Amino acid sequence: MAGFIGKEQHSMDEKGRLMIPARFRRRLEQVQESSKKTASPAAVLYVMKAMDGSLELYEPEIWAEKEKSLSALSDFNPDERMLKTLMYESLDSVEMDRQGRVALPKDFMQHAGITKEVVIIGANVKMILWSPEKLSAVLRENGSRFQVLAGRYF
Repeated sequence: MAGFIGKEQHSMDEKGRLMIPARFRRRLEQVQESSKKTASPAAVLYVMKAMDGSLELYEPEIWAEKEKSLSALSDFNPDERMLKTLMYESLDSVEMDRQGRVALPKDFMQHAGITKEVVIIGANVKMILWSPEKLSAVLRENGSRFQVLAGRYF
């Protein structure tokens, strides 16, 4: 089954909620159906602050895989404990309402510089949320690296 693919720009509503694009909501519904879950009025998504200044939204099944890796880390190893702290400090869960909206935590929106407009990029197993200004700056600063990076990894 194809993941989240594509890019859309949406506005936050007056209550600070973001409308998840319809095609991404359909993908979430397909995942729920294929995992034999009963349709619920609210779907949970995991939101994480990314180091590049964006936010990442994960469906529960994808986050569960990452959670397994985190759970395997030792609380007695200082580096592993620090990684857990940094990851969980950057993580929250949000509920998608019946209309497909999520209310993002204020500190997460500040981290990403999101005020009104949001660019949502489907990146297969996650959705990446950017302020349009930050995304434009990242693309402008790194656009010339595309060919080199693509050649290295593909």
